[in-house]
Formats: sequence, C-alpha cells, structure tokens
Amino acid sequence: MDIPLIILLVFGLFIFLSSFFTVKQQSSFVIERFGKFLNVRSSGLQLKIPLIDRIAGRVNLKIQQLDVIIETKTKDNVFVKMKVSVQFKVIPTNVYDAFYKLEYPHDQITAYVFDVVRAEVPKLKLDDVFERKDDIAIAVKRELNDAMTTYGYDIINTLVTDIDPDIQVKNAMNRINAADREKTAAEFEGESTRIRIVAKAKAEAESKRLQGQGIADQRREIARGLVESVEVLNRVGINSQEASALIVVTQHYDTLQAIGADANSNLILLPNSPQAGSDMLNNMVASFSASNQVGEMMKKQNRKLKPKTDEHTFIQHQAPQEPDAPKLPETEI
Repeated sequence: MDIPLIILLVFGLFIFLSSFFTVKQQSSFVIERFGKFLNVRSSGLQLKIPLIDRIAGRVNLKIQQLDVIIETKTKDNVFVKMKVSVQFKVIPTNVYDAFYKLEYPHDQITAYVFDVVRAEVPKLKLDDVFERKDDIAIAVKRELNDAMTTYGYDIINTLVTDIDPDIQVKNAMNRINAADREKTAAEFEGESTRIRIVAKAKAEAESKRLQGQGIADQRREIARGLVESVEVLNRVGINSQEASALIVVTQHYDTLQAIGADANSNLILLPNSPQAGSDMLNNMVASFSASNQVGEMMKKQNRKLKPKTDEHTFIQHQAPQEPDAPKLPETEI
C-alpha cells in the first residue's frame, strides 16, 4: 500500500472522528460556523461539520459562588470590611447572552456589589450594620438581579458572611460589652445582698419579738411569784412593806451569789459591806412607811377639800346672781 494512501486514510479517519464531541451534564457548548454563532449544544453526544464548525466556548450551568470583600465606612465613621457571597448561575435559555454579552462576568458582579454596599452601609451605624445585614444582602440581590438578568445570569442568593471592623473598634466593643455584663452582675449581686439583709433583719426582728415575749412572760411569772410570796409572808404576820423589802434583799443576795459563782467576773458591786443588806432592808422599810404616811395624809386632805368644793359648786349653780334693779331718778324735796 502506498504511503500517500495511508496518510490520506489516517487524515480522513481523524476528520471523521473530530466530527463527534460530547457535552457534559450541566454545561453547554457554543458552536460557531466560520466565526458566526450557529447554535448551543446541550449535554450528550453531538455532531459538527469538521473544518467548518468549531466549538467557540463552554458555558457552565451550575450554581457558582463569588466572594467579594469590601471596605467601607459606616454612618458613625467606623471602617469595616465586609464579605459578601454572591450565588449565581447562567440561565439555560440565555446562554447566548451570557457568552457573548459579558467578557468578565465576575468583574461585573463585583462592581455591582461594591456599588450597592457602599451606598447602603454609610446610612447605618456600626451596631445597625450587624443587626441589618440581611437588609444589605437583599438590597445587593435586588440590584444584581435587575442588572444581570439582561446578560443571562440569575442571582440565586446573596449573603453577608462577615463583618470585620477595625481592631481598636472591636476591642472597644468588647470592653463595652464586658462593662455592661459587669454592671448586670453587680445589680444581681446587690439584689442578692438586699434580700439577704432583709431576711436577716426579719429574722432578727422575729428573734427580738420572741425574746421580748419571753422576757415579758418571765417577768409576769416573777411578779406572780412575788405576789404569792407576799401572801405567804402576810399569813405569818409580816406586812406587805416588810415582805417586799425582804424579797428585794433576798434577790440582792442571790445576785451576789450568782456573781461570785463566776471565777472570771470583773464586776464590782457597790456598796458591798457586810451590813449592806441590813442597811438596805431598814432603808426600804423606812421608805415604804414614809410613803404610806404621805399617801394617807393626801387622802385625808382630799376628803376634807372635796365636800367644800362640791357645796361651793352647788351654790354657784343653784343661786345665780339676780340682775341689778333699774335705778329711779332722784327728786328734790
């Protein structure tokens, strides 16, 4: 076989095989004939005319993501870096527009994101940027949809994935947050302390009330015991004054005994002579006698003054003064 024939056969086989090509799933091929757009081929085995038709390009129909990092200023003059993630895809029916109308679609999308973010963020304060990041993302998506649909692109979603203010601003925000939490903790601690103080005061008040009630009951029983003691002493011929003085002296000696029982006591009781008890008893009896005499004298004086006062009052009420008689005119004799 001649070599030229072999070469011709090989060349023909190559031309034949180059007529077939495959398109992968979720992609489209743009076919041109002599440099002019012919059609768009979808996934599967495709055929083209060798040396006449050519594959101009491949268009990806999958959802793509573009991350755009933007530095901008807020309304309160704080510079922040924001990361906006744009998810988009080519509309299958608009492959022609996506392939021929835009040279660099990523640059086009980035420009629109910059424009929208730098128009929206300066209207907000730093705290509002964090709170309303979804509103910023919606504004970006709306603007991109209006612009990119013309070029065959569909904006699936836009997300503000990161907001990074200056490091000094972040430290200040952390200090503010820490101070606010410390203030809240101090308020809770103060409330807890107040509750403990109130509970302690209530407990002390209840304790004092019960203690006072106990002292009152104790004194009541002591008084009852003293009354019974006086009654017993009266039965053996000791009058009430002498009995009271005797009871007081007895309590005096009981007190001295209680003080002496404590070895570590530093209390000094004056006077503390051997005849102190006798003197106390004599003084109390004399005082009781003198007070009784004074009381009897006052009662007698009251009994003497009371009838005269009543009689004088009765006369004043029963005999009112008569009005003066009219004077007659004097006559000459």
